[in-house]
Amino acid sequence: MAARDKLKKIREELRQTFLERGDLIDGALSALLSSQHVLIIGPPGTAKSMLADETCRRIAGASYFQWLLTRFSTPEEIFGAVSLKALEQDDYRRVTAHKLPEAHIAFLDEIFKANSSILNAILTLINERLFHNGQQVVSVPLLTLFGASNELPEDDELMALYDRFLLRFVVKYIEEDFRFLRMLEAVAQTERTTVSLEELREMQGEAAAVPIPGYIYRTIADIRRELGKKNIVASDRRYRQSLPLLQAHAYLDGHNEVTEKDIFFLEHALWRDPSEQPEVRATVRELLLGYEEEVKELLYESREIRDAALRPWGTSDQRARALIEMHTKLRNILAKVDQIMEKAQKLGRPLEPVGAVKEEIEEMQKQMLEKF
Repeated sequence: MAARDKLKKIREELRQTFLERGDLIDGALSALLSSQHVLIIGPPGTAKSMLADETCRRIAGASYFQWLLTRFSTPEEIFGAVSLKALEQDDYRRVTAHKLPEAHIAFLDEIFKANSSILNAILTLINERLFHNGQQVVSVPLLTLFGASNELPEDDELMALYDRFLLRFVVKYIEEDFRFLRMLEAVAQTERTTVSLEELREMQGEAAAVPIPGYIYRTIADIRRELGKKNIVASDRRYRQSLPLLQAHAYLDGHNEVTEKDIFFLEHALWRDPSEQPEVRATVRELLLGYEEEVKELLYESREIRDAALRPWGTSDQRARALIEMHTKLRNILAKVDQIMEKAQKLGRPLEPVGAVKEEIEEMQKQMLEKF
């Protein structure tokens, strides 16, 4: 089986196991493809640890590190014990075998419980992929770090760590009763599809090669401008990092290039406080679908006008007047459609949805004129 097909199978298996977690699963897989980091926020018992752990273990051959942090956690637990042999040479170096500096994929539960002695090292490690070990600065193989927490950080010193997670998800308990019942009745999966580390690297290269059309850049700039008007501000770095994320999401969805559908996924990357996420979602939706919904409303209006004109009339004069009125109204609607198409073209939006509506309305107009 091809690596990409295995990835699709992994996606489906995870969705069957973790209900109402579709976006989070896509986020986890997209993060693996784009070497970004994922933060999962939610109350205890929402399968945060289980989902992250299960996703990480789908990469065979990768070194995996998992740890539950507490305020009493020590650097030795995360980075390894100090080498006594190195101390004899006045080198304060750690033995990092099987610890975070040697992991390809890592999961840190309750990550905001990290104390300052651990925090700075984690920051450098996940942001620059470097670990300061004694007299050496070592490159680390880390691809993705999954963090989980029951709450948002409150201390200012933790905000830098919080900002390093490009993808942020807030999870709740299962809401729909029928899915809750499915969860209760579920049995453990006997099969687990995996991809090798080499296959993951191959897919990372393929995802990085997914083209980004010019209109996607313009759309992101539009989103930034509109969010800024609402005082929702993300850093330039975050917007830049969102590009490989969009490529990864497009690759995961089987697209040949990044599409507007992929841009919707930015709702998980552009908010800072969870209260901002609905506004981010609404802004993206308005920018991407506003013109499409407007032309759909004009199409529905055109159909109503057509149906009204075709109903039985008492006399031929009444029918003729109705058809003339209908023709005039449709002509005005087509003028509005042309304006929307012109606006969409300036914004670099796909014109096919508007063009399809225009063709249908023109066909209505033609059929009515043939009835005179």
